[in-house]
Amino acid sequence: MFTGIVTDVGTVRKAEQRGDLRLEIATGYDLATVDLGASIACSGVCLTVVDKGADWFAVDVSAETVSRTAADLWREGARLNLERSLRMGDELGGHIVTGHVDAVGTVTEALPEGDSTRITVRVPTRLAPMIAAKGSIALDGVSLTVNDVRDGEDGTAVTINLIPHTARETTLGGIVPGRQFNVEIDVLARYIDRMLAARSQ
Repeated sequence: MFTGIVTDVGTVRKAEQRGDLRLEIATGYDLATVDLGASIACSGVCLTVVDKGADWFAVDVSAETVSRTAADLWREGARLNLERSLRMGDELGGHIVTGHVDAVGTVTEALPEGDSTRITVRVPTRLAPMIAAKGSIALDGVSLTVNDVRDGEDGTAVTINLIPHTARETTLGGIVPGRQFNVEIDVLARYIDRMLAARSQ
């Protein structure tokens, strides 16, 4: 369980295809406080620490995960938003994030608005009932507030405002159209949608 508040930006320093894809990720975390088997969200994907060194940790990324997440994340040199798992008593500064990606979204527009950037992301229409204006959404593991939701024939357009602090402290700075994101909708909306679907059967 996570909150969508990024605490470090790591860099993939090695990517090796074994049975699964093994990544070594450079980080500023104190690895002495990270146990093997711990969960770390890597750009919104909950992954398990399988090895570590003084300034890096390793994770295995399955073919299933690679196929269902944003392109270009799992390569040497890629920058990843990192968040350690939520502990009892921690401040819930964002919203509840599970680290399970619902879909891949694509930026269609990124426009300056004051000091911020107004971003429109197209997501699959099937997610539309679970996204609400002024609700929460996670893009590459970053907790964000939805400004607006518009449904169309070719998908659903979700608009958010990216403030300068978030742009600086995450990988979301310098966004351009065509960029892909790992999208996770609010877990509460996911459960409500499932309950309503079950009742209608």
